[in-house]
Amino acid sequence: MDDELADADSEAGEADPSAYTTDVRTLDPRVRWLWVGRALVVALILGAIATAGALAALPQWPWIGPAVFVLVATLGVGHALLLYRSWSYEVREDSMLLDRGVITRIRTVVPYVRVQHIDTSRGPIERAVGLSSLVVYTAGSRGADVTIPGLRPREATDLQTRLKALAIESEGEDAV
Repeated sequence: MDDELADADSEAGEADPSAYTTDVRTLDPRVRWLWVGRALVVALILGAIATAGALAALPQWPWIGPAVFVLVATLGVGHALLLYRSWSYEVREDSMLLDRGVITRIRTVVPYVRVQHIDTSRGPIERAVGLSSLVVYTAGSRGADVTIPGLRPREATDLQTRLKALAIESEGEDAV
């Protein structure tokens, strides 16, 4: 699937991204557990709602709630694992490239000249498993920020520092 995206870039007349590649990075494997946990919580809530509804309205079908739980849990866990496999980011010479998505593949290119500021965040669950997220805010109205989840805290801080330096460097090169 990545080859299809690369072919589309080549056909569009864009430069080969590998010419600027420093390295393609993936997320920390522990982020899978966060996403799987979230999927199981959603499945549990929907299963409980379906169970309560079935017992109240359809007492002859008590299996509906557990069936909803199993279906939602299976789909959610599968999606979480596939999402982890699809996520990558790359710090290039002039921009950052993010690839992600299970059903719909999304490729986002963030030119450093558009970067406004960069935050790292660690919610309580992320802290519990030793992870952090990096949020890059860009100039623009639609989708003016991109988030890279599932980074080790030191990696997030290092990436924040590196992107800041690249953004400052690119300010002098802004042709707009």
